[in-house]
Amino acid sequence: MSSPSLSVAVCLYPKLTALDYQGPIEFLAALSAKVKPFIFKEQADALPTLGPFVYLSHTLEPVAPGFSGEAGPRMTPDKTYGEAKQQFDILLVPGGPPDVPQELTDFLVRQVPGAKYVLTVCTGSWILARTGALDGKRATGNKFMFKAMLADTASHNIDWVARARWVVDGKFWTSSGVTAGMDMANAFVAQLAGEPAAKTIQMGLEMRAKDQDDDEFAAVHGLI
Repeated sequence: MSSPSLSVAVCLYPKLTALDYQGPIEFLAALSAKVKPFIFKEQADALPTLGPFVYLSHTLEPVAPGFSGEAGPRMTPDKTYGEAKQQFDILLVPGGPPDVPQELTDFLVRQVPGAKYVLTVCTGSWILARTGALDGKRATGNKFMFKAMLADTASHNIDWVARARWVVDGKFWTSSGVTAGMDMANAFVAQLAGEPAAKTIQMGLEMRAKDQDDDEFAAVHGLI
C-alpha cells in the first residue's frame, strides 16, 4: 500500500529565478503519482508520493521570471496565496528579489508552522528569514548576495553558513544559489525515499550531484 501523498506548494512571484524552482521540481515530480510508476515500476508503491503540486502567486496573472521579466516563459499560477486555504506538506520558495508581495510573506507566516518540510533555493532563504521562520536556525543562500542578506537579517539571530551547498536544520532545507537547488533536492529525495530512489532519478536527469559541503563559491565571493 502506498503512503499518503505529500502536497507541494511552489511559491511564485515577479522576477523570480525560474531554475530555482524548476530544477528541484524535476526531482520532486519524479515521485508524483503519475510519474513514479513509469520510473520505479513494481517498487513504486513502496515509495512516498508527492503531489498535488500547486503553483501559487499573489494574483492569477502570469509570472514573468528574471529581473528583466524575460528569463523564461510566463508561469500561470493555479491559485492565489489568499485562495490557498489548505495546509501544504512541502513549501518550495525559489530565489529572486527579496522584496516580495506581502501576500507571499503572509502565506509563509501561515503555512510554515504546519508544514512538514520547507525548502528554499538561492535568495529564497532571505525571503523566509524576513518572516522570522529561520530565527535560531542554521541556513545558507546565494553567495553573490550573501553579505547583503546577512546585513539585512542581522536582527534575526540566524547562523548563516557561508561554505555550504545546502544546509538542513530540522524541517528547513536551504540551498545556495540557483543550481544548488538541484543538489539539495537530490539529498531531500534521498532522505524521503532512500538513496537508491534518489540515484535513479539523478541518473535519469544525467546530473552529477554535489556533496553538501562542496561549495567553491564561498571562496569565489570572498566569504571564507
